[in-house]
Amino acid sequence: MPGGRLTQQERQRIALGLADDLSYAEIARGLDRPTSTVTREVMRNGGLAAYRADLAHRATERRAHRRKKTTTAPDLGTPPQTHGRDAEAVREYEETFATVFMQSGLPRMTARVLASLYTTDAGSLTASELAGRLRISPASVSKAVTFLGSQGLIRRERDDHRRERYVVDDDVMYQSTMASARATAHLGDIARQGVGVLGPDTPAATRLENIARYVDFVSESIARAADQAREILHTTPGGTSDGAP
Repeated sequence: MPGGRLTQQERQRIALGLADDLSYAEIARGLDRPTSTVTREVMRNGGLAAYRADLAHRATERRAHRRKKTTTAPDLGTPPQTHGRDAEAVREYEETFATVFMQSGLPRMTARVLASLYTTDAGSLTASELAGRLRISPASVSKAVTFLGSQGLIRRERDDHRRERYVVDDDVMYQSTMASARATAHLGDIARQGVGVLGPDTPAATRLENIARYVDFVSESIARAADQAREILHTTPGGTSDGAP
């Protein structure tokens, strides 16, 4: 059933699908499940290279057992919902959003922290709020936010109570994109250095020069597109920008 928990047989079919190089969408159609369910299942249980149906099933049973043991305790990890939101739907969406970040290379816990920040109305949380929301240790939060900060994906600020808050604001995505463009351009610079080392007109040097030219074009295109689209990050759904009609 699309809304139920995955069975061991379904997990075995997922493993077989991955072995046959099927996409998540193809596997999901065969199971009559949402693609996000299959994607999340694989990413939280080893990823494409390490997914095993038996280990995934046992891990799920252990997680269910831990949740069952804490049902009598106050649910400090589920934040109060506003605007008539369904708490379970929000939690599922955050998991899906985090999975996308994981596919782009972020570690799982770091991806969960970033997804939580993006799905808060304020766009900011303290370390203790993140720990409670995600039910993780302060050390895990510290490691995640340190990495995110180093990549320009979040910024830090102090609130009125002098508490440090971690923020994703309208310009963080732009700054992150520009940092990516600079990193891409650096790859081109390094590739071009190899042309002189390997000797001009050699096959290896030609390959590196073509890489450098390709990377130059891509990095410049990314930076130009980010500048042109930056205003979108400051535009409300009603079509206003920076408060102006």
